[in-house]
Amino acid sequence: MIIEKREVGPIMANCYILGCEDTREAVVIDPGDQADLILTTLASLNLKVKYLLNTHGHFDHVGANKKMKDATNALLMIHEADEPMLADLNKAASSFGLAAENSPKADAYLKEGDEITFGNITLTVVHTPGHSLGGVCFYTKGHLFVGDTLFAGSIGRTDLPGGDYQQLIDNIRQKLFPFSDDTMVHPGHGPETSIGREKQSNPFLR
Repeated sequence: MIIEKREVGPIMANCYILGCEDTREAVVIDPGDQADLILTTLASLNLKVKYLLNTHGHFDHVGANKKMKDATNALLMIHEADEPMLADLNKAASSFGLAAENSPKADAYLKEGDEITFGNITLTVVHTPGHSLGGVCFYTKGHLFVGDTLFAGSIGRTDLPGGDYQQLIDNIRQKLFPFSDDTMVHPGHGPETSIGREKQSNPFLR
C-alpha cells in the first residue's frame, strides 16, 4: 500500500493519499487545502482517485473538496452528522481570519462499520464522535487514520460545536485502543504515533 502525507493549508492539516500498488486506484483522506499539491502528488505516483474521504467537517480538513472533486470526479464521502458544515466552510474559516471554499454536498455518507474498497485495499470506518458529531477514523492493514480524534500525546479539541470531551475519551478507549499496540496512528495534525505508545504515555488517556 502506498501512503503519502502532505501537510496542507495555514493550519498544517495532514492530508493522506493511499494507493493500491497493483491497480493504481487511490483515496484522498482530508483534502484540506492546496489541491494543486495533492493533484501533483497523485500524478507523480500515477494514481487515480476513487474516493475523497473526510474524517470530519472542519474547514482545515475539507477546504479542497470542491477543487479535488472538480479535478477527479471522485466520490465525496463524510459522516451525515458533519455534512452541514460543508456549505459553511468560508464562514467557519473567516472566524479564524482565514478563507476556505465551500464544499459540494457528499455523494454518500460514512457510517460505523462501512467498508470502502479501492484496488485490493479495504478501509473500515470507525465512528468516533467527540471532536465533532460526525468524526470518523479509517482502519486498514495495521494503519489507523484518525483525523482530529487522537494525536501523538494529545487528543482533539472539544470546545467547538458538537464537541464532547467525555465522549471523545470514551471512543478512543473503546474503539481505538482495542486495535493492536503496533497499529500505526496517522493523525490530522502532527507526527505519527502508535496505539501502544498512546496507551502508555498520552496524558489524557492514562
